[in-house]
Amino acid sequence: MTESVASLAEIAALVGNPARANVLTVLLDGRAMTATELAFVAGVSPQTASEHLGKLTDAGLLAVHRQGRHAYFRLGSPRVGNMLEGIMAVAADNPPRYRPHWRGGEALRTARTCYDHLAGRLGVALADALSAHEHVVLSEDGGVLTDSGEAFLTEFGVDVPAIRHGKRVFCRACLDWSERRLHLAGAVGAALASRCLDLGWVKRQRDTRAVMITDTGRRGLADRFAITLGNEA
Repeated sequence: MTESVASLAEIAALVGNPARANVLTVLLDGRAMTATELAFVAGVSPQTASEHLGKLTDAGLLAVHRQGRHAYFRLGSPRVGNMLEGIMAVAADNPPRYRPHWRGGEALRTARTCYDHLAGRLGVALADALSAHEHVVLSEDGGVLTDSGEAFLTEFGVDVPAIRHGKRVFCRACLDWSERRLHLAGAVGAALASRCLDLGWVKRQRDTRAVMITDTGRRGLADRFAITLGNEA
């Protein structure tokens, strides 16, 4: 067995444990949570949760930030979020017993976070709107922000030069596992999501990756992107 195959098998084994999968999935919204909170999510004892968190941290799937007596865990990098979303997309194409189950009903399907960018119907609609005006060019292999897209996002309030010179992938597509279509990820997708949050167009909800589209957001999405979506229960 080659080193790369061994590493793949190790990561797959870590993600394949149900308790650890629950931990990773709940952190897909970019939050940081304590070991106690994650033990509850995973449905295991604090001692067992500590063992799981240690393994995930050692493998780089989680990062830990210590503040006083508390330790907060979050996904290790955007790549981990991409990997999880990819696994969920593959699972959605498999027989029902392997398909991921919804937590949050239609609200989660309508608008949610995928690590630090927007997913669900809202994420796909934003990607469609930008693509229709040739502001972005997306495929499953990558993404490009065009000159007109840079001008559009700058007018929208995104500091494009700042995100362009960051360390992460600048613009890429992410296959949305519920809609089976592409939404916008990478630094551009994260900046777009952040701007929507700053404008109050969407609001995070407690204990779920679903985000609520506000009245201001509905008007803004309609005016700026020609998107009409409501919040589904």
